[in-house]
Amino acid sequence: MSSTTYDSFDPERSVGYLTKRVFQLARIGLEPVFADEEVTHIQWSALMALHHGLGGTAAELARHLCHDTGATTRILDTLEERGLVERARSTTDRRVVRLSLTDAGRIVTDRCKEKVMDRWDGWLADWPGEDVARFVGYLLRLRNTLETFA
Repeated sequence: MSSTTYDSFDPERSVGYLTKRVFQLARIGLEPVFADEEVTHIQWSALMALHHGLGGTAAELARHLCHDTGATTRILDTLEERGLVERARSTTDRRVVRLSLTDAGRIVTDRCKEKVMDRWDGWLADWPGEDVARFVGYLLRLRNTLETFA
């Protein structure tokens, strides 16, 4: 239930605006993490999704990343060219192409994950642990609610 009316709307108190702004600022803040890496933030996000089993095909990956399939295919093409991802046609359904990380892809994924986690730990360094846990719980709750509508 919202306590805001249309007339009193303030972006600084809006869940939608604030979540979008946090995402934008975090992406900007993470750019230096990937400057010395062979992947971009979105490419690393794709690698992480594959690492955690959240996108076994290009279509599944596109849905998980909230990306269009054409852009996802281009991301995968680049990652495959760099030897970080493999595509393999399914033996049971030739129409399906399965995605997996290569050993090099796992190394890059883990190295970047460590840098990203360090960056977030720095940003949240002055937050008490229980505040972080509560915030993550709220984000999970919101994500779960939104996924039912997506």
